[in-house]
Amino acid sequence: MKAKHRRRTLLSVLEEPAIAIPDELERAFRDHYGVVFRTAFRITGNAGDAEDVLQTVFLKLLRRRPGADPLENLESYLRRAAINAALDVIRTRQADQTVPLPDEPLGSFPTQRAQADISGLRQALTNALAQLKPRSAEIFSLRFLEGFTNREIAKTLGISQVLVAVIVHRARQQLRKELRPHLGDRP
Repeated sequence: MKAKHRRRTLLSVLEEPAIAIPDELERAFRDHYGVVFRTAFRITGNAGDAEDVLQTVFLKLLRRRPGADPLENLESYLRRAAINAALDVIRTRQADQTVPLPDEPLGSFPTQRAQADISGLRQALTNALAQLKPRSAEIFSLRFLEGFTNREIAKTLGISQVLVAVIVHRARQQLRKELRPHLGDRP
């Protein structure tokens, strides 16, 4: 009986009409999926996680309540949503602190040691970014991972350029403190 029930359910699902995706969402996806994916990838360092963020961001856009205020700058909204979703992925992943070991011993090739050092530093930076307050992490990511100027960030977020500079400075100080063990005692 279970197999028969399963078959009916599958047939009924196949016969259901496809979910209609609004033209605006499809157009937004075509125009901006690259920005969202690259933003997420720069933060997570992982294509799979970046794809998860991509889905999360566009699902969030799809679920915006009908009649909500139109977005003034869709690309800015999507970039910020990607940063926040990527940071959420990192925070969730922090519960699993395992680091994959390379197949070859670290001492066999100098380049492997350098790659392991870079990989460890990248992971440490990712974890340190996740420790920042969401607004600080967003501004730091826009400034140093996305290449925005302080003026562009201020305009995008609707805050003063001075506030952006202060948040960037504090975020850098906190990250420097968090990364000190990985960077040595360099100032």
